[in-house]
Amino acid sequence: MEFPGNIAVMGGGSWATALASVLLKNCDNINWYMRRDDRIEEFKRIHHNPAYLTDVRFDTDRINFSSDINKVVEMSDTILFAMPSPYFKDHLSKLTIDLSDRAIVTAIKGIVPDDNMLITDYMVERYNVTPSKALIISGPCHAEEVALDRPSYLTVGGLDTSVASQFAAVLESNNVHAIVSNDVTGIGYAGVLKNVYAIAAGIVHGMKKGDNFLAMLVSNAIREMARFLDGVAPRQRQICDSVYLGDLLVTSYSRFSRNHNFGALIGRGYSVKAAKMEMEQVAEGYFGVKCIHEINEEYRIQLPILDGVYDILYRRVSPEYAITTMAKSFI
Repeated sequence: MEFPGNIAVMGGGSWATALASVLLKNCDNINWYMRRDDRIEEFKRIHHNPAYLTDVRFDTDRINFSSDINKVVEMSDTILFAMPSPYFKDHLSKLTIDLSDRAIVTAIKGIVPDDNMLITDYMVERYNVTPSKALIISGPCHAEEVALDRPSYLTVGGLDTSVASQFAAVLESNNVHAIVSNDVTGIGYAGVLKNVYAIAAGIVHGMKKGDNFLAMLVSNAIREMARFLDGVAPRQRQICDSVYLGDLLVTSYSRFSRNHNFGALIGRGYSVKAAKMEMEQVAEGYFGVKCIHEINEEYRIQLPILDGVYDILYRRVSPEYAITTMAKSFI
């Protein structure tokens, strides 16, 4: 069977739901893993995800649902992961099917906790996935805007751009456009960093620092992102490309950004615990900032914005003090 063959969507949240709707525009059917049987049965009954993006209708006859991860993987040639990074290893712990002859695509904007590895690297090292078949999807794109059928842009990263192009083709539609890149590592880290910087943007928004200050924060954030990428994955890249700058901008400013909204709660005086309880979805940046902070202990790259967010979230430093301190580095 030609690549990508039968595609599985792994996860039941908004991003998984959005990507499933995109795939079904070009695929006859998909396999879909969700962990909860009651959610699956409700989905089949009402023809939309009962918890996320409820306005997106599905022809459920074209979807093979299962809460058995091994059953879904066994039926599939390409596995698309779209679940929060903190739960990734827990789901994989149930997997007994060999992945070495399958392609994996990660739409997770996070790092494998504890291991501090990008999803693509983790799958190659721990599950013997062929490096050229370990792909990554990034933005700039919000699940909610895909659901609203607004013009949306994705970037598919792969070491072999011909493989990435084949997967990009199944994402293309009138309102979804896919760009191809071979900067898999850079895209992976950028996807983590932009969530951290979106939390920072939310914090200063919640503190009512104003648009001028926010513009300075974001312009310095893209410089900081470039420094980190050049340090951990040096190569020629255009940091103003949409997968870097564009994804940073949309995540920092959009009302759909859960990381921005999480940060705004912190900026308004919520404790980290209270802000996490208030959120209905996972803010990946909360976990990502710790992972990058630990990775950077080896590289010692100057990351004042990331360090400030880490101090607020993990060291209980006051937002006012941390933001004032990071602002001294702005240029």
